[in-house]
Amino acid sequence: MNTHVSATLKKQIKEQIALNEEEYLNLLFELLRQPSISAQQIGVDECAQILKRQLLDYDIEATIYETKGSPIVYGEIINPKNTKTILIYGHYDVQPPEPIEAWETPPFEPSIRNGKIYARGVGDNKGQMLAHVFAIKTLRDLQVDLPVNVKFLFDGEEESSSHSLPAFIKEHQELLAADVLYNADGPLDSTGRPIVYLGNRGMLYVELTAIGATQDNHSGNKGNIVPNPAWKLINVLQSMREGTDGEVLIEGFYDDVRPVTIKDIRHLQEQPFDLQETGRVIGYEALDMSGEEYYEKLTLTPTFNISGLSSGYSGTGKKTVIPSEAKVKIDIRLVADQDPDDIYRKLVAHIQQVDPSLDIEWVGASKPTRTSMELESVRQIISSVHDAHELKPIVLPAIGATFPGYLFQELLKTPSLLIPYANADEDNHAPNENMDVELFFKGIETTCHVILNIGK
Repeated sequence: MNTHVSATLKKQIKEQIALNEEEYLNLLFELLRQPSISAQQIGVDECAQILKRQLLDYDIEATIYETKGSPIVYGEIINPKNTKTILIYGHYDVQPPEPIEAWETPPFEPSIRNGKIYARGVGDNKGQMLAHVFAIKTLRDLQVDLPVNVKFLFDGEEESSSHSLPAFIKEHQELLAADVLYNADGPLDSTGRPIVYLGNRGMLYVELTAIGATQDNHSGNKGNIVPNPAWKLINVLQSMREGTDGEVLIEGFYDDVRPVTIKDIRHLQEQPFDLQETGRVIGYEALDMSGEEYYEKLTLTPTFNISGLSSGYSGTGKKTVIPSEAKVKIDIRLVADQDPDDIYRKLVAHIQQVDPSLDIEWVGASKPTRTSMELESVRQIISSVHDAHELKPIVLPAIGATFPGYLFQELLKTPSLLIPYANADEDNHAPNENMDVELFFKGIETTCHVILNIGK
């Protein structure tokens, strides 16, 4: 099967995107100006309305579905003659912009500097999300009949664990039925090479709290008398991991990890890797490992991470205090076949053995996913990314982060893939979030290729 767009049509797509550049940027900027912070429920409803209007303006049937949380914006282009359907997932909610003072320009006043668009949510995920919508406009402007049915599901809670999404999918299984789920999110490789992720790691997020006295105490007057809850936390944390980079010591933690095969290793060895550039982009130039080890740790190995620690006084100067409380936030990234419910039970059992006085709070979780590279739709998408970028993509078993793809695999039996469109230094979740202007347009081009190839 030929999975390539003709050279003539490829050229026409590039030219049409160039003709529409100003229009596409204006619509993106309109969406970026509207705050949509799901964690604080700021501007989410208003953003959903703007997005719905933008879909309708491009003759895409669009509906807003209310949920117990943020609205879901759904759109579709259905032709009964088409035999295949692609479901495109994205999210219009964004992270809080704080600290505001660290931004060079206001987070909700988009600007272009040195070839980059700066705004909260431009990379994660409004720019990547709208690239799909603009791909439809581009192909229609070229009078290309879409060879595949296209459905859009734009989430308003992705940055807050998508709590409303499972119920929505269960209730609308026929509406969301598709051959493949396609999601553009995250950054390209540090070398600028495109990536195709065949799945994602899952996550379990918990918070542990240790309590001492009912109030803070003077560390001199009550030292050795009142227990310090920070030490209780440290003791428990040390019991759960071997050193700073060692194995997790919770019994049964690795039991269900899918074994890494020789085929997996060979595939990882084939992927390009630039050690120095990767170290530079992530701000850790002491990085020292092979590409095989890097990709295995990032995609096939679970993690146990301390996201935050708080206790006592950490301001300027000194304060001699025995804190009354200590907290730690932990995120555990899970790989194929691990289950967050199972890991949580094992975590609780371990902590109760070490220090049963600790309070354990389940904050959130998502399951890992993995899609076979042998599927026809996967091969078509890999070929599409290759054609659009004119560069062979890195193909990895999973992205290190999470996205709700597991819900579609579990509830709809729909294979899912994630293909980043943003630059490696997009700084999503951080001040001065950005997206390269050229990569924004390249994303539109990529989705054009995907739609054309999936329909073959």
